[in-house]
Amino acid sequence: MKISARNQIPGTITAITPGAVNGSVKVEIAGGSVLTSSITEEAIADLGLAVGDTVTVIVKASDVLIGK
Repeated sequence: MKISARNQIPGTITAITPGAVNGSVKVEIAGGSVLTSSITEEAIADLGLAVGDTVTVIVKASDVLIGK
C-alpha cells in the first residue's frame, strides 16, 4: 500500500487497552520511546492487532503541538 504520509515509524505493539468505542494502542519505537494511538475498536479488530505485532505508525497532521 502506498500512502502520501512521510512520517512512517516502525515499531512493536506493547499494549492494547479496549474501550467502549475507541481503544488505545501503545507502540514501542526505536530508542524505547512509546507512541500511543486512539483508534476505533472496529479498526483494531479489522487489522487483527495484537501485542507483539510489528506495525508502522503513520503520522499525518497539519499541526503538531508541543506544550511545556
